[in-house]
Amino acid sequence: MTNSGTLYIVPTPIGNLSDISARALDILNHVDMIAAEDTRHTSRLLSHYSITTSTISMHDHNEAARSTQLSAKLLSGQNIALVSDAGTPLISDPGFIFVRDCREKNIPVIALPGPCALTTALSASGLPTDKFTFHGFLPVKQQAKAEALSSLKNSGCTTVFYEAPRRVRDTIMACHENLQVDHEIVLAKEISKTFETYKQGSAQSILEWLEADPVHQKGEFVLMVYCPNNLTKDGAPQEAIALLELLSKELPLKKAAGITAAHYGLKKNALYELGLSLKQE
Repeated sequence: MTNSGTLYIVPTPIGNLSDISARALDILNHVDMIAAEDTRHTSRLLSHYSITTSTISMHDHNEAARSTQLSAKLLSGQNIALVSDAGTPLISDPGFIFVRDCREKNIPVIALPGPCALTTALSASGLPTDKFTFHGFLPVKQQAKAEALSSLKNSGCTTVFYEAPRRVRDTIMACHENLQVDHEIVLAKEISKTFETYKQGSAQSILEWLEADPVHQKGEFVLMVYCPNNLTKDGAPQEAIALLELLSKELPLKKAAGITAAHYGLKKNALYELGLSLKQE
């Protein structure tokens, strides 16, 4: 058994300060130190609740060094709380190196439940939640972003991203250019704040909304994308199979497969093999 202190992962409000839990406030009051992504930002929350615990910065650029420093304090018996600017630490925020280091040194790590933009937005989106994926922020470079969005085609699940206001318009434009026609998007803005907004529809309709008023592009965004799975077990849409069967009645199978492949952006050889199997049924 270790005699070390405990690292507490403490979620903080993503907007409304009343969303913090009584347990979180108690821990922030009684730990020896708070490791914060931005001590200036966290100081406003602490001041609001009259918490005087000392803070130390831990962000992307100093996490490795801070981890060594703070794990030594934990091993000496001190208790430390880890917070991010808003929401649950480590969810697209710093903390992974520190928590992993603590686990390797058998330092107790206790995570509190609490605010998280990912789960909050998803629960109110109206999109399927039986399975979903979270990818943090999309790549900044256009080609990488396009490839990431194209990979969502026929995924059959909801995919969640965070997005910054300065990039949200370009990202929705990329969605319009790279997602399948029957996609559905929900864009959540300023969750739990005064101007909380959810916009649902196609990328085109959401792009029109963003461009209608510059204010619509301000704030913090959660982008949720649902692409239904239109593929059969053979990897082709039902519409493509129907076209292949129709064409193969009038044309050689090889040519029918080539036309269908070009129309739906599929592989010709795979459609040819599918056509052969259909003839045998």
